[in-house]
Amino acid sequence: MWNKRGIRMPESAEVVSHHGDEFQIDVSMPLDEDGYLGRQCPECSMSFRMNGEDYKALLDKLELWCVYCGQHQAHSEFMTDQQRERMLRAAGDLGTQIVSQALGDVFRGFSRGSSHPSSVSLSISYKEKPYYPRPLPGIDEERLARVRTCAGCQVRYAVFDEHRFCPVCGLLPAVLVAFDALQAETARLNALNAVPNEAKAVLREQGVYTRSWVDTIENVVGVVEGLASSVFKAAVTDAADRLRGKGNVFQRLDDMADLFVATGYGDVRGILGPESWQRLVETWAARHVFTHNDGIVDEKYLRKVPTSSAQVGRRLVISEASCRRAVEDSTSLCTALAELTVGY
Repeated sequence: MWNKRGIRMPESAEVVSHHGDEFQIDVSMPLDEDGYLGRQCPECSMSFRMNGEDYKALLDKLELWCVYCGQHQAHSEFMTDQQRERMLRAAGDLGTQIVSQALGDVFRGFSRGSSHPSSVSLSISYKEKPYYPRPLPGIDEERLARVRTCAGCQVRYAVFDEHRFCPVCGLLPAVLVAFDALQAETARLNALNAVPNEAKAVLREQGVYTRSWVDTIENVVGVVEGLASSVFKAAVTDAADRLRGKGNVFQRLDDMADLFVATGYGDVRGILGPESWQRLVETWAARHVFTHNDGIVDEKYLRKVPTSSAQVGRRLVISEASCRRAVEDSTSLCTALAELTVGY
């Protein structure tokens, strides 16, 4: 379109103001086919999306959080590479025409004058031509992988990796982070099952399946530990005093349960029942063996799991089924921990 100075801008770009040598242009950014706008963190360079309608409703001076690393800056800093290329193309079109107009002004005011008898006269000519900007580059991004709605601000956003922050509210609640992590473990187990049979044989021979199952056992313990710590510290005013000298109490199941009971809260062992709790004890014992002893069974493991057929000095064998049970039991425990302090 044309503005007052005769500048022609491509579709979706417009010169909205001009003061002296300063121009302001607006360049619209198309949404993806699901109606989401791409955002890219200026710190970690990872991308996420925000619902276009929700984004427009936000304040102009809004600061965003990177959903992955937590970088907190003005929303204009979260431009994606494709959006930046689109913006620079529009700015380049404007700059080309400004330079062209400036040259035209120079040559319109140029007078040849007379040449000195002992000098050689050279001439230069310049002809202005209409400028026709090329269409702006489009935005071509991968399909949405996972859409979330923040329980706090209700903003809809999409992520492509493990995340810890809402783009508007910031740090997510610990319980949401925990359940996301447990769902990710199930998704990984499902993905390994979906591998073609030929590839499965290679992965199994190289120990990938066993290593992944071990990782699941270690990860679920870490998830419960993180949530229990967050819930306790949020609910107990003198948490620091009660935790002093207890070491990593949230990594020890019965000690963690006793800590909540001693503070006046319910006993998660009773909430889950003896069978579920014993399976969790076995999972925690297996995690200790793999983390600290490369999976070699010791006396401590057998004291925790007296019904085990494993023997001291041999390597513990785990299975996909045991990992899935560990995820289910840990999900039940996280649910109990999240509800433990409700109403107190």
